[in-house]
Amino acid sequence: MIKILLPAAIIVLLVAAFFIRPSDEGQPYAPYFESLNKELRSGYHAHPVLVLDLDLLDKNIETLMNHVGSPGRYRIVAKSLPSLKLIDYISKKTGTNKVMVFHQPFINLMAEKFPRLEMLLGKPMPIGAVRTFYANLKVGAPFDPARQIQWLVDSEARLTQYLAFAREKRIKLSINIEIDVGLHRGGLRDTGQLDRMLLIIRENPNNLTFTGFMGYEAHISKAPPLLSSQNKALKKAIKTYGFFVKHGRKNFPDLFNKELTFNSAGSTTYQLYKDIDLINDISVGSGLVKPTDFDVPTLADHVPALFIATPVLKKSPGLRIPYLEFLSPFWGLVNPNWKMTHFIYGGYWKALYHQPPGMRKNSLYGSSSNQEIATSSPGTALSVDDFVFLRPTQSEAVMLQLGDVLVLRNGKVVESWLVFTSE
Repeated sequence: MIKILLPAAIIVLLVAAFFIRPSDEGQPYAPYFESLNKELRSGYHAHPVLVLDLDLLDKNIETLMNHVGSPGRYRIVAKSLPSLKLIDYISKKTGTNKVMVFHQPFINLMAEKFPRLEMLLGKPMPIGAVRTFYANLKVGAPFDPARQIQWLVDSEARLTQYLAFAREKRIKLSINIEIDVGLHRGGLRDTGQLDRMLLIIRENPNNLTFTGFMGYEAHISKAPPLLSSQNKALKKAIKTYGFFVKHGRKNFPDLFNKELTFNSAGSTTYQLYKDIDLINDISVGSGLVKPTDFDVPTLADHVPALFIATPVLKKSPGLRIPYLEFLSPFWGLVNPNWKMTHFIYGGYWKALYHQPPGMRKNSLYGSSSNQEIATSSPGTALSVDDFVFLRPTQSEAVMLQLGDVLVLRNGKVVESWLVFTSE
């Protein structure tokens, strides 16, 4: 009985699916990507590559600076733009010499290649990372870490470790203190903690110097409507930030009688700070290339500038799934976007199919980092060796996976930029 009912049930489901099937989404490339496909096919680009369009990047940089205002207020986030040439390009375009760094090897790399830049650590580093940086710092290098690196410290215990190291090496460390303004991912939550840390800095002027606060607030752009709003969350974060600043100025005026770094914001929130003078250091990285995770209202005036391009290796009509071959004639009836099968070079990236429209990873078949299946309707009109274009969901991980970045100007590949290595 079961053997009889199972095929019948499948047929019933297929018939039901036919009447609620999705519409045909397949279309040829948009003109921009049609031209880009021709450009890539005309060269020696026969494997997955990252493509960065400088014309689109320039638009985002112009938008950024219109919101941020002064170049001295902007800080480049290196983890989201992990290429020396890319960081150098953005630095020159924006006029900033400030960068935020999140990975110990990159601190040494930046110090060697860009001795003019000033760094703020984006997260508190283990004391071993500080030791490693100084052990690998070239003797006589023009980079002055005492002046050009702000080490982020989130607790009295970590500050004590840093102090012991500074005394041992007879050096001075610049200390920026992380405060919790609502994200609850770390940082100081009360002024008692702050007082103890500032007192340690005050009592050790030969080894420590206070340089400001960092209060990251990515939660603001994700404020749930039933519980809060972006405006309320921002006001609360700024109130908390201002409370720490006011307390410090009142109780430690000798540490606050100079220009300090008050850092906050990120790609999804930076536009909210246009009229907030308290924050004089604004960090933006991913928003300049706009991966899909940054398709948010606060970045509506930014455009995607970074894409994965990968060739189609194989193409066949229909959809054949192991063990379900008997259903192959029916899949296209259930979903017109399953009428064509393409196997691409690589796959399983943090990325979403973008062009041509209607291309999708097929969840029934599964994922592969070697030859991923993507299905579509015949409307995409793709051929073997054509390129499929995906948008990364984030830049920081994907840019470190695919090697050098192909750089476009006026739709033509003009250069190849190295990305950071993780060593």
